Amino acid sequence: QVRLVESGGGLVQAGGSLRLSCAASGRSFNIYAMGWFRQAPGKDREFVGSVTWAGITYYSDSVKGRFTMSRDKIKNTLDLQMNTLKPEDTGVYYCAGRSGIGTITTASTVDSWGQGTQVTVSS
Repeated sequence: QVRLVESGGGLVQAGGSLRLSCAASGRSFNIYAMGWFRQAPGKDREFVGSVTWAGITYYSDSVKGRFTMSRDKIKNTLDLQMNTLKPEDTGVYYCAGRSGIGTITTASTVDSWGQGTQVTVSS
């Protein structure tokens, strides 16, 4: 079983930056793709970005150019650098893992979830 643990959330003013980290343990060697989702109050969980085993990255249009992921396959970590944050970026951010070959694009393509970390951007 894969365990994903996020860290780094917090409160930041609009225009500021935060860096989230996700550490995988357990049967983490099974993880091919990793990614991030977020969920605002009263809304569905939405895709933020993902990175394949080969290092190909995908980002949602809403974060493209502002967020950057970096994966360390030796340490089994995935970081999310968030710059120029906006109030609409507020939500719980979840780390996601996929054990099968393929790409993470929607919640249905995810096999493992972290517990989530809160990000709040004040205006």
